[in-house]
Amino acid sequence: MTTPSTPNAESAAFRTALEVIRGVEPRIADAIGAELHDQRESLKLIASENYASPAVLLAMGNWFSDKYAEGTIGHRFYAGCRNVDTVEALAAEHARELFGARHAYVQPHSGIDANLVAFWSVLAARVERPALERAAARQVNDLDEADWEALRKELGNQRMLGMSLDAGGHLTHGFRPNISGKMFHQRSYGTDAETGLLDYDALRATAREFRPLIIIAGYSAYPRLINFRVMREIADEVGATLMVDMAHFAGLVAGKVFTGDHDPVPHAQIVTTTTHKSLRGPRGGMVLCDDSLAEQVDRGCPMVLGGPLPHVMAAKAVALAEARQPTFADYAQRIVDNARALAEGLQRRGARLVTGGTDNHLVLLDVSGYGLTGRQAEAALLDAGIVTNRNAIPRDPNGAWYTSGIRLGTPALTTRGLDPAGLDEVAELIDTVLSQTSPGTTKSGKPSKASYAVADGVAKRVAERAADLLAGHPLYPEVDLG
Repeated sequence: MTTPSTPNAESAAFRTALEVIRGVEPRIADAIGAELHDQRESLKLIASENYASPAVLLAMGNWFSDKYAEGTIGHRFYAGCRNVDTVEALAAEHARELFGARHAYVQPHSGIDANLVAFWSVLAARVERPALERAAARQVNDLDEADWEALRKELGNQRMLGMSLDAGGHLTHGFRPNISGKMFHQRSYGTDAETGLLDYDALRATAREFRPLIIIAGYSAYPRLINFRVMREIADEVGATLMVDMAHFAGLVAGKVFTGDHDPVPHAQIVTTTTHKSLRGPRGGMVLCDDSLAEQVDRGCPMVLGGPLPHVMAAKAVALAEARQPTFADYAQRIVDNARALAEGLQRRGARLVTGGTDNHLVLLDVSGYGLTGRQAEAALLDAGIVTNRNAIPRDPNGAWYTSGIRLGTPALTTRGLDPAGLDEVAELIDTVLSQTSPGTTKSGKPSKASYAVADGVAKRVAERAADLLAGHPLYPEVDLG
């Protein structure tokens, strides 16, 4: 058994790192240690969070952080990038092999960066390149200022079709608070009012009428499968490029839980993802594409990105290598099994779920049946040590801030080793808290959408039960900070 006096390699590495940090700014070392403690003690049900392995975490803390490496493999704008080329090539190789993609670009710093690279790659291929070809046909080496002005207007006047926010879409899919909504004229497709499921016939009709340049598939809060074969058929019918943002479910694609029509890579011209979430890597982004867009995608820097983060690319390579191991496929399947167990456990206790269940890693719980808003439910659960996030539901009467739902995800607890029986117990804890929480009132006596009250002793009892459950599934058991 490992003891503080005889640390294993992981413990020694993290202890030493914290000692070095403490020598410069002890408050940062304290915050790092406190974060590990907090994560160990809480039931993490944030669908977009996970726990990276010690190898992935350690790969980010090294001398690659000191390197500038604008450009691509073998074509850098800085000298001395031989080792960065090795790291980026390995990460891209693992990504291609893992997902069966023709091309992989691993430089994006985040999901939104990956999406921006994808948007501008499509614009460059579909709008800018034809303009340059027309100029070449006129035997003009480059566009004159009038041509460029016309091109800028054309680039800024393209259309995008994406899933609506209340149906489970994402801000980066063309919504005005995000830069994508300022780049594109966006229209949304939604879900059936009765079932909550994607309505492909309605989507097809909207695409025919709207004629977008890009159709985006993918979600952050839709608990069902998407048929990407049908999505590609719709895109081809209207001359659109099909882009899929699989940030949330990339791990389920990597683990071969989503195959055939439900695997986006064979169907979409371009696919974006984060490398954390269900993929269980470092925080970052990635773009996969077919040959038609590879040249444009590789120009992500300087088109959209600044210098890549070589230390994070190193961690991506490690995480992708981990995901190619047979154990990852088992992990991915357990994510879905656990999500179904959580959904069934909530439903048995009378909870209402959007779409009536789940096929993936997340569950969307309508908390209006408890008389609460999402904000109240989120806060009450946090008091009991259960970390979730409020989320809008289709046609949400409380809007995107207060919401009527909470989103629950199973990747993190699955990493900790919980099984379906454990997720059923989690469902019991959630229902206990929410059924014992009541909404507060404003100063004027009106019902409040924010304040709440949990019955005396409930939060403490649930937190103790959660701690007992987690004690059998320690987080980072190989890391002992002493």
